Amino acid sequence: QVQLVESGGDLVQPGGSRRLPCAASGSGTSINVMGWYGRAPGKEREEVASITRGGSTDVADSVKGRFTVSRDNAKNTMYLQMNNLKPEDTALYYCFASSPGGDGYTNYYWGQGTQVTVSS
Repeated sequence: QVQLVESGGDLVQPGGSRRLPCAASGSGTSINVMGWYGRAPGKEREEVASITRGGSTDVADSVKGRFTVSRDNAKNTMYLQMNNLKPEDTALYYCFASSPGGDGYTNYYWGQGTQVTVSS
């Protein structure tokens, strides 16, 4: 069983920055891929970024060059560094993680989200 907790969301001015941590907990768990989704008001959720246990990253084109994803495996914590924020970045951001389950299954876990609002 894995629990994910995001934090760091806030009201941010355009051009500002914010770092969102996602902390994973649960004994006996090996986490593989972790990542972030964003759900803007009235829109479907979209994948923002992901990172493997080895540190390989994938970032959406819309935020490439502005957002960076990283992780600290020793702390089981992932971070989304958000720079040069734009109003269109306003969304509920929540993280996910995957881990191997029994009998060849992969388990997926989700956080509850943290709100980032970009407005002047």
